[in-house]
Amino acid sequence: MPSTPQDGGRRVRSADGTQIALSEYGDPSAPVLVCVHGYPDNARLWEPVAARLADHFHVVTYDVRGAGDSDHPRGRSAYRLERLEQDFTAVLDAVAPDGPVQLLAHDWGSIQAWHFVTSERLRGRIASFVSISGPSLDHAGYFFRSRRPLGDKISQLAHSWYIFYFQLPWLPERGWRKGWAHRVFGKLERSAGGHVHADGERSLADYRNGLELYRANVLPRLLRPRPRRTDVPVLVVSPDGDAFVTTPLQTDIARWAPNLSVQVVRGGHWLPRNDPGLVARLTREHTRRVAGWQV
Repeated sequence: MPSTPQDGGRRVRSADGTQIALSEYGDPSAPVLVCVHGYPDNARLWEPVAARLADHFHVVTYDVRGAGDSDHPRGRSAYRLERLEQDFTAVLDAVAPDGPVQLLAHDWGSIQAWHFVTSERLRGRIASFVSISGPSLDHAGYFFRSRRPLGDKISQLAHSWYIFYFQLPWLPERGWRKGWAHRVFGKLERSAGGHVHADGERSLADYRNGLELYRANVLPRLLRPRPRRTDVPVLVVSPDGDAFVTTPLQTDIARWAPNLSVQVVRGGHWLPRNDPGLVARLTREHTRRVAGWQV
């Protein structure tokens, strides 16, 4: 079972010229599984999961723009969901031009992946989706307008305090640069039974550039949500100790994703890092269930 990518230096060009770095694991003739990381991670997050799935899939991971070895474009507009969709499309054109892929995503990877699976431009290119700890921003906008109990909404707002902090100018960047933000967020993850990232796994640029994901997308989508639907089979995995995303926000989406399964599991927000074996097992089971593959 390979623990390192077979091709760690491949790059593809997005529609605006941004270079996206990707890595591939496993048999290129196997079903393609694309993994999308969140913030403030890079594609290294998926290495333990990819090692467990490389015997079953052609696993493809890539650094989201602004992170890892991908280009770091400047300007807030470069981090809008539409640009991220163009990056994902470039990856698909490179690794699966002739057939649909399976999709696995976490945190901000899931937020953008919801945009992908509900996009008319990508209809037919995604066969299944496993979403961990990341809702659609549009669905979240409707969640706060719904008749759900007020307690559910207040609980999610309390979990989402950092989103409003990330909207501030210069202070979040200073927090990452000086180190005190690392201590705050690390303490939150450890309180839920998880562990923080390994030294050197993330760079300061991963922390700094990814702030633009929040600033370019969150408030516009929450304030003006769009009715985004998908018929792709979706498995939502919700860790019960997630310090940032509540289960109701992730799972009260049947009207948008009627082909929905939900799995509430023990663990904290960074499940791919803290329990990669569970993530791999749930991904195999979901794919087998919806596609009938013996994987």
